[in-house]
Amino acid sequence: MDIIWLASILDYLIGDPSTWIHPVQVMGWIIQRYHDFVIDRISSKLGRKIAGIILSLALIIGSGGITWLLIDLVSRFNYYGGVILQVVLLASCFAGRSLRHAAEDVLLYLQQDDLSQARYRLSFYVGRDTDNLSKEDILRAILETVAENTVDGVTAPLFYSLMGVFFPVIGCVPFAIAYKASSTLDSMIGYKKEPYTDIGWFSAKLEDYLTWLPCRLTVLTLAIISGHPLKYITECREYATQDPSPNSGWSEAIYALILKVQLGGENTYKGETKFKPLLGKPEQKIDENSIEQALSLTRKCFLLWLFTLTLLKQVLFGLTTL
Repeated sequence: MDIIWLASILDYLIGDPSTWIHPVQVMGWIIQRYHDFVIDRISSKLGRKIAGIILSLALIIGSGGITWLLIDLVSRFNYYGGVILQVVLLASCFAGRSLRHAAEDVLLYLQQDDLSQARYRLSFYVGRDTDNLSKEDILRAILETVAENTVDGVTAPLFYSLMGVFFPVIGCVPFAIAYKASSTLDSMIGYKKEPYTDIGWFSAKLEDYLTWLPCRLTVLTLAIISGHPLKYITECREYATQDPSPNSGWSEAIYALILKVQLGGENTYKGETKFKPLLGKPEQKIDENSIEQALSLTRKCFLLWLFTLTLLKQVLFGLTTL
């Protein structure tokens, strides 16, 4: 737990320095090269599906295994060097600071009424077209980004690192890195369109399954924090089931309900207009305060999980010493 606490503090204070090589960058390089190789040399659907399975399992298991081996080697050489390495690697899996930075980066230009620059900065963080977005659309995009990425960027990596506490032989960092590999695979090739349809299907499905439990626990935690868990969980289920994604609909819906805003609607991706289900009711307009509240909810959820697992570990440890 000490490693997780130190990594959480590091992420909160510093985040991901732009000059450092991030593990996700390395994973992304491998995925892109492998994808290009397969697309150029394998034309059959079955062949590409098998190649996708190999890529997913090799990258996820390999990332976790190499991380474990690297930590073990450094720790054998120098204990404190091993601790520092674990803290830095685990902090790179938590995107709390990065998520806040992304939101504040775009909000800065909205506050200056510079819509052109706000659209440009937003394009770095979302997949939708941003060239013609209104201020209201930009605010919705920021809030949807916070709501969706809270799970795969913050709580899910924390969930798998906490799992590592109960598997001390492996440790918390390899679990988190392995999940990060799955998330990176999904974000790069997990699309239902060519040329990703076949090579990315397994990565997309696997990430859905790996994120399913952390997502539901996040929804439950946020509902408890809101003070009306039964009400919000019931309403969240009604909205989330309308979304084709098994996870993002849940995470966006719970934020929309707690903040009393409406998410979803019309978005454009590379000139193609798509309509996402409307989540929540527009009782209030989305503004800077809504986004700050969302970021605060994410932080509270993260800390509640940390405190709860720390307490649970102390209780279990106390029982084993009786």
